[in-house]
Amino acid sequence: MANRPNLFKAGKHLLIIACGLLMLYPVMWLLASSFKPNNLIFASSGLWPKTFTLDNYVNGWKGLQGITFSRFFLNSAVISVLSVIGNILTCSLAAYAFARLEFRFKSVLFACMLVTIMLPYHVLLIPQYIIFSKLDWINTYLPLIVPKWLAHDSFFILLMIQFIRGIPRELDESATIDGCGSGQLYFRIIIPLLVPALITTAIFTFIWTWDDFFSQMIYLSEIKLFTVQLGIRSLYDPSGDSDWGALLAMSVLSLVPIMTIFLLFQKHFLEGIATTGLK
Repeated sequence: MANRPNLFKAGKHLLIIACGLLMLYPVMWLLASSFKPNNLIFASSGLWPKTFTLDNYVNGWKGLQGITFSRFFLNSAVISVLSVIGNILTCSLAAYAFARLEFRFKSVLFACMLVTIMLPYHVLLIPQYIIFSKLDWINTYLPLIVPKWLAHDSFFILLMIQFIRGIPRELDESATIDGCGSGQLYFRIIIPLLVPALITTAIFTFIWTWDDFFSQMIYLSEIKLFTVQLGIRSLYDPSGDSDWGALLAMSVLSLVPIMTIFLLFQKHFLEGIATTGLK
């Protein structure tokens, strides 16, 4: 009888491990297949390749039309980094205004911001494309970066608002007594305590921007402007023979920056989600 709880706990852990391995199988297959010759990738469903080769990575890195994947990685990095900086700066400012400042139509504007979270992206796609087209921004990075510098992502604003509301107002009052204005309160009180939420915002923004394919496909057409996702898509030729080995190899490399960012900031990422800002 005493061993039943231990057996139940062991069985539960084995079930969780089995489910985890099942969910990891596609990633494991992707990694293993990137080292297989093209003729063996779909020949068997086994993970362990019978023949190892690095030709997929060499051929894939060469890119297409004389432009290597180093250019595509650089393009993705530029877009992602600028988007992260823009989101951190503008979303934190908007969140500070909604959480701490009093101004006219605050409730109405807050409600409008919440409505934008509920709108599907495809509803806004055509109006945004028309605006960017009239601004002559098509086939540039501006449609992908500029909205991030205008507090475009309401989800992160709401995340930071909830975080700031957990910070005691007594800190604001003490700083005000010492002569701090609204700007100094933001930089000296709010920002230092908001670091976990800022890191969470940075991680999500980087991942979503790096993995974005739909927006990049719409606004970018010149191959020299392609990102990693568009470069990988270009390796697939539905009307001819696709270099599946190179495609899978570049897909593996495209995961490296995301995994690196997450592993480096995992502690702050979990803290930003779990905490309420109280210290």
